[in-house]
Amino acid sequence: MADFYEGITDQWGRRIEKSRLKEEIAAPSVSGVRSPLTGYPGDGLDPQRLANILREADQGDPLRFLELAETIEERDLHYAGVLGTRKRSVAQLDIQVDAASDDAQDVDDADMVREWIERDELQDELFDMLDAVGKGYSLTEIIWDTSEGQWRPQRLEWRDPRWFRPDRTDLSTPMLIGDNGLEEPIPAGKFIYTRIKAKSGLPIRSGIARLAAWAWMFKAYTQRDWAVFTQTFGQPVRVGRYGPNATKDDRDTLLTAVTNIAGDCAAIIPQGMEIEFIEAGNLGTGHTNYKERADWLDQQVSKGVLGQTTTTDAVSGGHAVSQEHRQVQEDIERADARTVSAVVNRDLIRPWVMLDRGPRKAYPRLRIARAEDEDVKALVENVERLVPLGLRVGMSTMRDKLGLPDPAEDEEVLVAPRSASPVGVPPAGATPEGVAIETSPIPAEAATTQPPRSDRADLIDVIAGAAARAAVPAAEELVARIRAIVEGSASLEEMRARLRASLGAPVDGPADLDAAMRQALLLAELTGRSAIDPTGDA
Repeated sequence: MADFYEGITDQWGRRIEKSRLKEEIAAPSVSGVRSPLTGYPGDGLDPQRLANILREADQGDPLRFLELAETIEERDLHYAGVLGTRKRSVAQLDIQVDAASDDAQDVDDADMVREWIERDELQDELFDMLDAVGKGYSLTEIIWDTSEGQWRPQRLEWRDPRWFRPDRTDLSTPMLIGDNGLEEPIPAGKFIYTRIKAKSGLPIRSGIARLAAWAWMFKAYTQRDWAVFTQTFGQPVRVGRYGPNATKDDRDTLLTAVTNIAGDCAAIIPQGMEIEFIEAGNLGTGHTNYKERADWLDQQVSKGVLGQTTTTDAVSGGHAVSQEHRQVQEDIERADARTVSAVVNRDLIRPWVMLDRGPRKAYPRLRIARAEDEDVKALVENVERLVPLGLRVGMSTMRDKLGLPDPAEDEEVLVAPRSASPVGVPPAGATPEGVAIETSPIPAEAATTQPPRSDRADLIDVIAGAAARAAVPAAEELVARIRAIVEGSASLEEMRARLRASLGAPVDGPADLDAAMRQALLLAELTGRSAIDPTGDA
């Protein structure tokens, strides 16, 4: 019992065993049961053999199917291209780590993970995890580093899925083929188990390779027939003619010349003999059927892997269709990224924090996603306006939005400048020492602040500056009204009349200007009262 971590389990409810975490469990061995050498069931593949391979996988023996999936990826340039595109599009996305809360402990946990994801090897490790796109699932072994008493993922090693079999009871739970050749449960906390589904169902039946296998086999037939056609009709038929007196040696010489002339482009024949070249009449269009069939099969594979065809094949429709199809590919990309994020959080981040620092109420969350085109300027301006009105925004949340890490305790941080501004108005956020005044609108809590006497004059300037800034939109609106009157008047007399009418009308000024003036008057009064010493001395 002492060898198990209490309260730490994997997704299948297995407790984490300390001794097994420090071992390399599934390393390959040419002479062992987990050999890196593979078979080639794709050689001479026909529909009957393919159907048998798929049935074997369905019944819990996926060895030949996994070898076939590897063969297809190696031999079909189109399949390798679109599958690699899908995997690399996710492996190269930005990675963010969100702290569980603003608590110092949670922030420190997130910083530990952030530092780890900066490793250059992580992109390749994510690419290997996405081997699940083709085969339905993948397993990645976590090599833990405990050299200094800590727990830290040293590297993530892709393991050949041929070295695992599904549990015969449910055909879903992966089982490791042990050194004795028998199936055994994979150790908890030791593997990242990734499943990416092209369809619902058993893991072995949900990979893209199962869908692509039939297209690959039919295209192989088409390519073979195309090669035979090209070999047969790609060169003219050579006909040798010999006279009635030709000997057997003469005829043999002529046959040799006719046979070799296509490759050697030269031949000698006895006098009186001739060679005639007959061109195939359908050579120019005869290959069309093969090409169209091969292209059509490639397009079906593109649809299965990327959900569309225009990013890989030239089709009609122009830029608009390409943009629409690209959105479909991005939908698949987001789905893959969310799946991988969830898997890494479940099988790596959560166990890591528990092993190294103990159980937590909540854990850091890793997010793999394409950076959204967010208007950072608008976000900051909205937060600046809404926080004084009561909106609560976490500092870590804003740092994540801006892409800024949390500052270290001894790190020098930026502060608002105190330099003077034109016409005596301080810059936004500038305050005298010991005074907390926010930018517009003017916060009421400033009225309760008790600054030193030497800074009270500066406080009045700050209040005036904040009021001026709060009134800027309203003042601009009034100026716009006056400008409209001026520009819309045909003469000076008409302009004067319209301005007098406007001044004589009931006051209907902007609400922001009225609110700014009220707040400024209120803060000025409260500031004056706070300057009176309780003992009676000013």
